[in-house]
Amino acid sequence: MVAMQIRDVPEPARDALARRAQAKGQSLQAYLREMVLREAAFANNLDVLDEVAEWRTGGEATLDDVLAARDDARRDVG
Repeated sequence: MVAMQIRDVPEPARDALARRAQAKGQSLQAYLREMVLREAAFANNLDVLDEVAEWRTGGEATLDDVLAARDDARRDVG
């Protein structure tokens, strides 16, 4: 795994995130990691939708193509 560092975060933003983490019973690090993973999964979903939209204009995608792209995206997140 890689380490990430975010600079120049305003203190009120940091405090708000820390409160949310505490409300969920998590450390700030665990809460932010969860947010990053969720965002990455969402980005993968958008990539799949873009790919499917490209197929749609060509009319060549089959149901199997769509399901295979979905399965690939799920494996990338997992």
